[in-house]
Amino acid sequence: MWLPVSLNRPLVWVALVALPGCVWLPDPMLRLVAAAFVLLGLWDAWNQVRQQRLRLRLAQDALSLTSDAMVVSDSQNRVIATNPAFTEVTGYNSTEILGLKLETLAAPRHDKAFYETFWSTLESTGQWEGELWNRRKHGDEYPEWLKVRAVTDKKGKVTHFINLFTDISAQKDRERDLRRIGYEDPLTGLPNRRRLHDLLASRLRHLRAGESLDIALIDIDGLKSVNDSLGVEQGDRLLARFAQRLESYVAGSVVGRLGGDEFMVFRTTTFDDHDQWIATLRDHMSRPFEINDQSLRLGLTIGSCRAPEDGSDSGVLFQRLESALYSAKRLGRNHNQRFRPALDKQDNPQLALVSDLRAALISGDQLELHYQTQHEPSSGELVGMEALLRWRHPQDGMVSPGDFIPLAERHGLMTQLGTWVIEKACAQQAHWRNSAMPKLTIWVNISALQLFQGDLESQLATCLKRYQLKPSQIGLELTESVLLDERAGNMAPRLQALRDQGFAIAIDDFGTGYSSLGYLKRLPVDKIKLDRAFIKELPHDQADASIVKAVLAMAQGMGLGVIAEGVETKEQCQFLVTAGCTSVQGFYFSRPLSAAELEKRLVSVAAAAS
Repeated sequence: MWLPVSLNRPLVWVALVALPGCVWLPDPMLRLVAAAFVLLGLWDAWNQVRQQRLRLRLAQDALSLTSDAMVVSDSQNRVIATNPAFTEVTGYNSTEILGLKLETLAAPRHDKAFYETFWSTLESTGQWEGELWNRRKHGDEYPEWLKVRAVTDKKGKVTHFINLFTDISAQKDRERDLRRIGYEDPLTGLPNRRRLHDLLASRLRHLRAGESLDIALIDIDGLKSVNDSLGVEQGDRLLARFAQRLESYVAGSVVGRLGGDEFMVFRTTTFDDHDQWIATLRDHMSRPFEINDQSLRLGLTIGSCRAPEDGSDSGVLFQRLESALYSAKRLGRNHNQRFRPALDKQDNPQLALVSDLRAALISGDQLELHYQTQHEPSSGELVGMEALLRWRHPQDGMVSPGDFIPLAERHGLMTQLGTWVIEKACAQQAHWRNSAMPKLTIWVNISALQLFQGDLESQLATCLKRYQLKPSQIGLELTESVLLDERAGNMAPRLQALRDQGFAIAIDDFGTGYSSLGYLKRLPVDKIKLDRAFIKELPHDQADASIVKAVLAMAQGMGLGVIAEGVETKEQCQFLVTAGCTSVQGFYFSRPLSAAELEKRLVSVAAAAS
């Protein structure tokens, strides 16, 4: 292949002028000088050719290294050159594909209109970019991201096409996996809560005259005892078997898992046999399961309703199902309860409060964080503070957390609340970092739902980056029940990862939950918070005094810090000092205060001390 040589070079022109002089000049010395100029010009021309060859070789090497496949085709779209990546993607080597039209590789997934648009865009703009399906040498089809550019001559006529494409099969698989994770329960493969909402709404829209929807919410009683006896792995296996049996029994119906031990099933029917359907469903699902050569009979609590009699909106039906289920649980579990208007009236105030809470989350101006300081008991020195969520209702004033937190957990709002708390606490910490406020760790409470429904780690990382904080400036408080909730899985690796990043971790309300010391030994935590229930009768109640001393001794032996909550009197504080407690929190030192009140108080104290 000859390479072009530019004649726009002085030495080349001198050589051309001197060439006739080598023959016609009369003086031999002049002819030698002319010959020297010719040789110099030839050397310059050869140097051009050598450099051009080097550039061509480097370009070919660069194309061979790229992971993107490249094809050069003529004006008829026949292949004239490829790179090695093309062979890796399609399976065709360069000799097999030369002379063939690129259309022979196309998978039959695109219609005539697609290709008409493709060529018209390429002709009008000179380029095209988008997703295309092609076929490999062995016949399997794959998606690719294709870029095509037309090459024209000086007259504007298309002479070649340069095609650059990438196999995006792996990217498509990841997108499919993400969609599946977003809509499927990972353990059973059934639709999750989000997907069930969509499916229920779709069924409701397509109900015909005379058709109804029977809906049941099934809760497995005592699943925790199964996990404790057989292990979490066998508990998961039991849940998977339960899902398989339920799905096979109600073929043609929709079955899903809302999380934990709750399953949902609904069917379209023209029969008025709701109660009989629930009874046969219970009878079938209560039959024994064989796990590890053991026969297990499960207790089931079922809440049910029927559409459109009990509602025609998926959100309303979910709420009424939950009302029926919780009513059945109040009857002592292992019961059926169909929704009835009396339950709706009973829950109306709560439903109104839930609706107001949703509105508060959207507006963001009703929720507040109050902060209760933590102190070294003997000196009163500040050692930290806890962020406490408060709701200032526009009509009802301050709503107790004991009223709205359980509702948030029941109606799926806890993850949003937890997200709001973390965001607000980090923003406040960033504000205080640049003020005269003491540099203290702010402790935030983490709910169980944040751990197994939300992406806690990602949210923490995002907030720290946004507000330029260090992990040591935010502490995480988790209750014992959260750590032992089987829905969250094994928490130890996740807590260890957070701790390795620099987050301090505390167990809240210690002593009121399961209090498994063996489990506590395996958890990577820094502190335990002794519940106020053991503090309020100190120092007079001997049982509480013994428990507090035992917990403090145990914590000291395990290298854990202890924060005593609910300290309200000087006598309680003095007892804890004597017992060796290093941190306390309660009304004796400070009530929970708004950010502005706390800032004003601490700044004034600092000014008085100076």
